[in-house]
Amino acid sequence: MKNITLSGDAALIQKAREKARRENTNLNAVFREWLARYAGQDGERKEYRSLMKQLSHVKSGRRFTRKEMNAR
Repeated sequence: MKNITLSGDAALIQKAREKARRENTNLNAVFREWLARYAGQDGERKEYRSLMKQLSHVKSGRRFTRKEMNAR
């Protein structure tokens, strides 16, 4: 794991620490989660667009009745 240094408003950092404490975590863990989501965001967006392009031929329109939706 690599260490980095971040800077921010002292009051904002204190509020973030308090919120993390209430959520039984810490700022390091919150940052790691955010970083993982942020880094993967572009890849997920590209995958979604690719999937939507592949499925562009699919036309919706058929409506199911309540009875059909509840059938097992």
